[in-house]
Amino acid sequence: MEISVLLLSYISILGFILGFVVCKTNFCTMGAVSDWVNIGDLSRFKSWMFAAAIAIIGVTVFEFMSYIDLDDSRIPYRNSVFLWPRYILGGIMFGIGMTYASGCGNKVLIRVGGGNLKSIVVLLVAGLMAYIMTRTDFYGIIFHSWMNPISPDLAKFGIDDQSLPTILSSITTSSNTVYYKLLIGLLTGLTFLYYIFRSGSFIKNIDNMIGGFVVGSVVVLAWYLTGSSLGAEWIETNNFLDTPLPGVGVQSFTFINPMGENIIYLSNAADTYYLTFGVAALLSVILGSFVYSVMSKNFRIEWFQSKEDLKRHLIGAILIGIGGVLSLGCTIGQGVSGISTLALGSFVTLISIIIGAAIAMKIEYYNAVYEDCSFFDSLRSSLADLNLIPNKFRVLEKL
Repeated sequence: MEISVLLLSYISILGFILGFVVCKTNFCTMGAVSDWVNIGDLSRFKSWMFAAAIAIIGVTVFEFMSYIDLDDSRIPYRNSVFLWPRYILGGIMFGIGMTYASGCGNKVLIRVGGGNLKSIVVLLVAGLMAYIMTRTDFYGIIFHSWMNPISPDLAKFGIDDQSLPTILSSITTSSNTVYYKLLIGLLTGLTFLYYIFRSGSFIKNIDNMIGGFVVGSVVVLAWYLTGSSLGAEWIETNNFLDTPLPGVGVQSFTFINPMGENIIYLSNAADTYYLTFGVAALLSVILGSFVYSVMSKNFRIEWFQSKEDLKRHLIGAILIGIGGVLSLGCTIGQGVSGISTLALGSFVTLISIIIGAAIAMKIEYYNAVYEDCSFFDSLRSSLADLNLIPNKFRVLEKL
């Protein structure tokens, strides 16, 4: 039990730092997509990619040095079963949902810490959806029954898992897999860094640099804490308990499933038995954001402006709750933590989240300008803007 307390204390410190810095630097994945889609500004998007690059390089080096092993992580990022329907549908749902809910899972927590009562509603509804997805038959009946049969098991093709190094080494029949993984990981991370810094403009915004660096570093440190000797002792000790603690395993930051775990924790009168990694991370991020908001005098109580605003946020909360669990993570859980494992599914999920958010933003933009247009007119024009369908199918004039 003492090991659990020590490790969760470390995680809480990391969560506090994450909440404080993200609030201070305005690190926002939804904002990153919005800036890119609406005004062509890639600054915050590059901050997100900087976080992913730091996480990829850190995890690659730690695994090469045998400090951690993420093959058996609690969230099966590298599962040999390539669950492409989950990644795509869940990612698109999450992307649309975070647009309606005014933020991804991490941003919801930051806004809660800043006094936004709307985000508390989003947190509770998304948490309820996550609970339903993970602890009832809802997922099995609605999704698993048809998704699993069409998801290929790469092991049948002699590929042990879905990480890019494993897939590429199988294709090239490389025998020196350890150094191959190091090479692929470093090349991927350095390619990200080259894209981020090549124009020279990114380095001019210190907040974007700090935000990306801290988010990526926190993800790496969480992997290290749960995957190193301390984490191994935590897991081994838990396995010998008469009643094992929930949520124990090699893991890093993600925020949708922990919203469901937080509901369980609170509904059990904050019993420490239910204080998981995810709950500790979630609550500490809120606390970090709250402290910075108070210190900077930016703490503001906000509520819904109208019934339409409430409806919009409820729909968004439902979508991020279901979509986040379905895709095995959010913009941090898959977009940084998952990406750091170089799992193919994480990249598919990230792309799907971006596409879902971009489509939702484009549709809203067209609806605001063309008040009498139909949903399908806006959808077709939005898809054409994003080059997802030929421009000849456009109905509305490009904005």
